[in-house]
Formats: sequence, structure tokens, C-alpha cells
Amino acid sequence: MTCDLPVGRALRRFRRLNGIKQGHAAELLGVSQGSISRWESGAHEPEACHRDRIIEWIAAQANNDADAALKRLVASSTLPVHLVCDATHRLLAASPARAASWAASADELIGQSLWRFASPEIVMAEESLYDRGWFDRPCQQLRFLTGANHSAIVEVLPSLMEWETIPLADGRTGRLTTTIG
Repeated sequence: MTCDLPVGRALRRFRRLNGIKQGHAAELLGVSQGSISRWESGAHEPEACHRDRIIEWIAAQANNDADAALKRLVASSTLPVHLVCDATHRLLAASPARAASWAASADELIGQSLWRFASPEIVMAEESLYDRGWFDRPCQQLRFLTGANHSAIVEVLPSLMEWETIPLADGRTGRLTTTIG
């Protein structure tokens, strides 16, 4: 399954959490303030060239010393859990229990978006985040049932899934994804 992850709403949260006005974001991205407003409201999606610039700007890296403890906690967890950038779904860390169900190693997937492996239920949950106020507040939690994604690379099995946002040291937001039972 390939889907475009809506980055406009993630841009909105990034701006708000970091005190960046729409006009300044527009200057940095080389677009009008109106474009930023339309992307953030979901009225329009940015063109590929702008989308790539937004992703690079707002993407969480978790590759600095300040986030090392968080990555160690995730990587040593006995639960099936992984940490992604909340805006781009790029993998930042994964537990052995999570990686055991993947055909690719977690090390191969670090820095890559897992969005292409989303089940239909994950896509629907992501689409509901704006209405839930997910991008308006820094600390969020959501539980939902997901079905299988039928991927041979990163398998998602039917389960109860929990998403929790975690602020990262660079001001960006991570999403801790845990399989519950």
C-alpha cells in the first residue's frame, strides 16, 4: 500500500510547538503564507518539491545525545514497540520484539518512513488525527484496532495499537507505537 502522508497538519504542530509564525515558515519554504494556511488546514496538499522540503524541515532525527536514552529504552523494551517521527513516520528506534516480526532488520529501516506499510486501519486513524486535535497539543494518546497489512517486509498483524506522542530534544515530536495484546 502506498499512501501520501499528510504533512500540512504536522507542519502546523511543528510551527506551533516551536513558536514559528506562518509567514516565517512561508519565507523559509519559499511559498506564500496562504499556501502554508491551505496545507495546514488540509484544503490542499503541497507539491512534491515543497513536500520534500517540509519533511526535511520538520522530520525528527533523534540522532543526538539528548535522545539517546529514549532510543535505548525503546531498543531494550520487551514490548513490541517502535518510535517514529510523528510527522513523517520515519523509524527512529525499534524494540527486538517489534523487529522480530519484520523481514528487514530494524537497522536497515532506521531513517525510512514506515508509512508505506500502513494497514487500512492505520491510514484511517491517521486521517482522524486532525479532528481529534492531535496536532494542536503536544502530548497525545490514541488506541485503535488495526487489521493486517499483508506486507512481507514490515508485517502488521490484527491487534490493538497505541500511539503516544513524545517530545524530542530538537523540538520535534516522536510517536511511540505499541502493540497491546
